[in-house]
Amino acid sequence: MKKFITIEGIDGSGKSTLAKELHERLCKAGYKVMLTSEPYNECIKECIEVCLREGCNPITIAFLFMADRANHVEEIKRWIKEGYIVICDRYTDSTYAYQGAQLQELIKKPVKWMKDISERFILMPDRTFLLDIEPEVALSRLKGMRRFVSFENHLFLKKVRKIYLELAEDERFMILDAKKSVDELVNTCLQDILGEIA
Repeated sequence: MKKFITIEGIDGSGKSTLAKELHERLCKAGYKVMLTSEPYNECIKECIEVCLREGCNPITIAFLFMADRANHVEEIKRWIKEGYIVICDRYTDSTYAYQGAQLQELIKKPVKWMKDISERFILMPDRTFLLDIEPEVALSRLKGMRRFVSFENHLFLKKVRKIYLELAEDERFMILDAKKSVDELVNTCLQDILGEIA
């Protein structure tokens, strides 16, 4: 039974939109659904935002994300115990992909390093939907929404996408074409989720 669902993908892939639509459709169908996201804890989120603005050491940022998740996981477990389907916009794979890309020059096998720490306390999702999209398409969406994005960000997102696709070799992943319509994506996800919950 798929009760814990995570939505992953590079910036501009449509994660938040998909998560909100899934939440709305499942609620309308009569299911108890909790929509959440990471970073979760407001205090830690503020620390992360300051660190990102000021260019803190990527190791520090990785630990902040993992600390936030340790708190979040306890809430997720409680919601599931109370009978909710939990949909999470970004989870541990976001940290592996983004911080993994940042840590490549600092730590040998950074994804393995973070997994070795995280897997002692995280709850593994029943399903992870990975919205896959080319960085140039994602960045064109982001430019239209809020900001100019530099070429360096394009190169960074290529690294992030590569890590995501490596992570997606795990059977809990379902890779989705993020260029498809929202309706198509939602219907595909619902069919997968409800196939075991119904």
